[in-house]
Amino acid sequence: MKIGVNVWSLPGGWSLEKIFGVAKAAGFDGVEVALDETGEVGLELEKGGAEKIRELAGRAGIELYSVATGLYWKYSPTSADPAVRSKAKAIIRKQLEIASWLGCDTILVVPGAVGVDFVPGCEIVPYDTAYERAADAIGETKGLAEQLGVNLGVENVWNKFLLSPLEMRDFIDRAGSARVGAYFDVGNTLLTGYPEHWIKILGSRIKKVHFKDFRRSVGTLDGFVDMLSGDVNYPAVMGAFRDAGYDGWVTAEVSPCADYPEHGARSLANAMRAIVAGG
Repeated sequence: MKIGVNVWSLPGGWSLEKIFGVAKAAGFDGVEVALDETGEVGLELEKGGAEKIRELAGRAGIELYSVATGLYWKYSPTSADPAVRSKAKAIIRKQLEIASWLGCDTILVVPGAVGVDFVPGCEIVPYDTAYERAADAIGETKGLAEQLGVNLGVENVWNKFLLSPLEMRDFIDRAGSARVGAYFDVGNTLLTGYPEHWIKILGSRIKKVHFKDFRRSVGTLDGFVDMLSGDVNYPAVMGAFRDAGYDGWVTAEVSPCADYPEHGARSLANAMRAIVAGG
């Protein structure tokens, strides 16, 4: 396995050039970039700009392998507004395009939501309606994913949707494409289940993985804690990955260390290495 770090795990004011340098110095193999509305990886990014980012990463000795985004909380594929759903599909297509330019093989997609407690005023969507709209978004964009050779990784998040590994498995299989799979987040399962169970059931459908840790006793967003400080049974998780045959990227997605971010990055990389090594 290779270890990577999501750009959200480092200070938001840092340039990609600095992020790549700090990630390399900390001991990470790669960086997961994130699409935003504006900025270095924004919706207006074109091929030439993406190639410059790829060159920056190469000079730093950093691999680029995945493109995440937080835009689906604003532009949900399951919204009642057709214009918002159309925007969400456009974002998926842009992510796929940028990933292909950067040499990444996967994008992270939040498929929508039934409801989200931590988003004020979040729209509540009937579960069955959300399922059909999410399936429609994946169905309409999987062709481009196949054309570009980039995976659509559907993430398990706190969206009151696709709540079990059986349901996630069936949602992925319904797409009928080898380019549609799971972007599996280990820590996000702890509120209602066990990541090792998800890994066994999803198996070869897993395209990419997020690592984080969580304390069940807290039960809110405040329960996300430093790696190896929560309730994730990482030995069991790694055993499940071995049994499933997953040996791809694992990416740290945590809050950045506010006061000493470079030290925090080194500590995070060390924890990731320990987990992967099984020690």
